[in-house]
This record gives sequence, C-alpha cells and structure tokens, in this order.
Amino acid sequence: MTDTTGNGNHRGTGREFMERTKYPYIGKSDQQRGLRQPPLELPPDKDLPLIDLPRPKALEVPPLDLRAAIEQRRSVRTYSREPLTIEELTHLLWCTQGVQKVQGTQWTLRTVPSAGARHAFETYLLVNAVSGLEPGLYRYLALSHQLQQLDIDPTLALRVNTACFDQQFLLRCGVVFLWTAVPYRMTWRYGERGYRDLHLDAGHVCQNLYLAAEPVGCGVCAIAAFDDDAMNRILGIDGEEQLLIYLATVGKKAE
Repeated sequence: MTDTTGNGNHRGTGREFMERTKYPYIGKSDQQRGLRQPPLELPPDKDLPLIDLPRPKALEVPPLDLRAAIEQRRSVRTYSREPLTIEELTHLLWCTQGVQKVQGTQWTLRTVPSAGARHAFETYLLVNAVSGLEPGLYRYLALSHQLQQLDIDPTLALRVNTACFDQQFLLRCGVVFLWTAVPYRMTWRYGERGYRDLHLDAGHVCQNLYLAAEPVGCGVCAIAAFDDDAMNRILGIDGEEQLLIYLATVGKKAE
C-alpha cells in the first residue's frame, strides 16, 4: 500500500518511477537484443502540403553575446501584435531541432544534445501570427527542413488554450512550440531508463528556444501544465507510442 502521509517519506508515483528506472531494473534493451531501430523521424503525410523553409545559412540573425542572452532570458507572457517572420521562425526551429548531420538510418547530430543522439522529439507548431503562414497546426520535418501543414481548423487555438487550463497568453503569442516524444526511439537503446532521458532532452530543447529568441526580439514562456489526454487528442496522437511532453509560447516582445 502506498503511504500518502505528508511527512515527505511517502512513496508516490514519482518516487516509484525513479526507483524502477534505476539500472538494476533495466535488463537488456531492444538494441542489445538485435532488434531494428525505429525511424529517425515520423514520415510526412503524402496528402498534406509541404512548405520549404529558408536555408539556415541564409538567415541573417543580429549578433548577441551568449552571456548577454543568458542574463536577459526571462519567461515572457506579454507580446506585441507584430507577427513573427518566416525567417525568425526558421531560426528558432533550426536552433531547437536543426539537423547538422545524418548518419544513414542510424543517428542524427542536431543543434541540441540528446542521449545517445536518439533525438526522440517531433516539433509541432500552433501558428497564430507568422507572416506567410495560415493560422493552424504544422509539423517541422527536421530531416528535410520543411513544414507540413496539418490542420487549419479555426478553433484549434481555443481548444489548445482550454487544454492548457486557460492560459490566455497562448492566444496572444505568435506561435506555440509543441514537442512530442516518440519514446521507442529512446527506449530502443536505453530501455525504461530512456523515459528519464526524454525529460532531460526537453529541457535542452526549450533552453535553446529561450536563448535563440533573444537576438530576434522574441520572448518565450515554457508550459508544463496541460491536460495530457486532451492535448494528445488535439494533435492526433495516441499518448503512448507518441505523447506530448512540453510546450512553449513565442512572440515578439512588447515595447
């Protein structure tokens, strides 16, 4: 029986997770068993539109000292009405999941660290105000550096806001980054221990977003409070083979 007393010594779900993902409980991973690894990226839908993004080397980003970016970084919930440009969005996507090298079907090197270069994330975007893009839901195809338009239902933003417990700044930002995890991409190598790595990797990605936003005059606010099942339904994912793990709003800073 779980002890739920308030003395700080209870063994709730979180403590059980930490205990059961210690190495003595892991056993052989599917990689060690010789099973084929999962794809590096979920395949795009052949029936939905693709949008080419500006090449990363062509982007002109104002210089900003790293120390200054770190010291200026704050969570920002108030944004101007100015939309992001497609170049600014591309810069943020590249800095958070940009693929620098692909080694066949084995691994990718990206602009963020990931345990074993497994890179289990897929990046979805809820676009509210980005020049040249219709409002709606998109997915970043990191391997080809493209966007795929998934849904332009005008109720999407309201539904996401409701599923995030009515955090109104979601409706006023330029774009919401939504990071989903494909757990097997990580657990194939690390077993159940890989679930810990998913959460560590989420921190790497979101911190890059915060820092990359500074030189282009944008503010970011990370969001971990959301109804998992409702958000998974909105994204059309099952919550097991693929699940939402983290969100962040981005918008131009208000004067």
